[in-house]
Amino acid sequence: MALIKSISGIRGTIGGKPGECLTPVDVVKFASAFGTWVKLRGGKKIVIGRDARISGEMISNLVNQTLIGLGLNVVDLGLSTTPTVEIAVPIEKAGGGIILTASHNPMQWNALKLLNEKGEFISAKDGAEVLTLAEKENFDFAPVEKLGKYSQADHYIKKHIDLIKKNRLVDVRAIQNSKFKIVIDAVNSTGGIAVPLLLKELGVKTIKKLYCEPTGKFAHNPEPLPENIKAICKEVKKRKYDLGIIVDPDVDRLALVQEDGKPFGEEYTLVAVADYVLSRKKGNTVSNLSSTRALRDVTEKQGGNYWAAAVGEVNVVTAMKETKAVIGGEGNGGVIFPEFHYGRDALMGIALFLTHLAKKKMKISELRKTYPEYSISKNKIELTPAINVDEVLEKIKSRYAHEKINQTDGVKIDFEKEKEWIHLRKSNTEPIIRIYAESQNEKKANALAQRIIEDIQSIL
Repeated sequence: MALIKSISGIRGTIGGKPGECLTPVDVVKFASAFGTWVKLRGGKKIVIGRDARISGEMISNLVNQTLIGLGLNVVDLGLSTTPTVEIAVPIEKAGGGIILTASHNPMQWNALKLLNEKGEFISAKDGAEVLTLAEKENFDFAPVEKLGKYSQADHYIKKHIDLIKKNRLVDVRAIQNSKFKIVIDAVNSTGGIAVPLLLKELGVKTIKKLYCEPTGKFAHNPEPLPENIKAICKEVKKRKYDLGIIVDPDVDRLALVQEDGKPFGEEYTLVAVADYVLSRKKGNTVSNLSSTRALRDVTEKQGGNYWAAAVGEVNVVTAMKETKAVIGGEGNGGVIFPEFHYGRDALMGIALFLTHLAKKKMKISELRKTYPEYSISKNKIELTPAINVDEVLEKIKSRYAHEKINQTDGVKIDFEKEKEWIHLRKSNTEPIIRIYAESQNEKKANALAQRIIEDIQSIL
């Protein structure tokens, strides 16, 4: 059981003791801190939305009533998606937003993810201020005659989809004419509401739903990795569908399955969407340090420049603004299309990808072959109190000082000659060191990762 406080919010497992897990006490305390932060900035309203986790309704009630107690008005979207809440915040002219989701974590987890008045994740500086307010419990609740008001707004998923359809790079007619047959795996969360509706609005007639009941009882590990999506892969191939679509519980990550039943590759969701956007709008791209170099290859081929940011959506967004990137995101299937909004949005990702596939007039497996071939090996080492992460990373850096080193976020070593890299960093959400390695095939990527893991073990 765990409780993790960070600049982006608070995340933990349900149950247990206050301060050790995500208990009602911790939820109220942290909601009070964020609400206070919004009030100090002149905000009077906060937008709330949640995924379908079993604990979601309980957490939502606690947050809503705490904010009302602070004198803030609450607009509750109910079952929603992370990008939908992000879009709703500026439309509602709210001072901030809270998304109740632990993203890809298992169902015993939940979290409060925090947005500013632009509907973007709060900065490191702002997050530190919220943490300080929570620690000092510096809250001033409203008297009875000044309590906030509560309202519900369950129309925002439809509004989100309507805005996607209006975007100039989304070609509804091309998608409709392609007569795609699609399977959806929404891991029994809110993607089961949003994705089928999106596809129908885009003119897709043949839709098969897998795990689309928003019960919060995840049918498999909710992280859309190849080992967790075997059911949809089998269904696509067996029933001869054109593709499969997988989203995580809060619908900000998008993974795809080819018509042959093979995963398209989470890393290549952004690569394909970027390829399409760059073909219509020249410019730069950004992804994080742990994402495939295929995005860099595609960007440079299209005449743009590629930039790498520290891991974390807020860091990618900051870099995108600085470089005026026209598309960006993260290799975990997170697509950020700034012309629409600065947030990972699987729904917009689906619309752009289907447009791209429709205009290419090819099978999804054929599209995949048009991109540079790389493979990423994702590994981790569990942390114990005895492990000094900074010391380990420093020794690894020294051992490979002759290679290209990037210390923006942990340690990334580029082996340019072999066209491969390794990235080591301490996770912001779990007590682990993440070890990502990329090379030109799976065997080489695994070998590189194993070599570095053995180096770490020798240091420990």
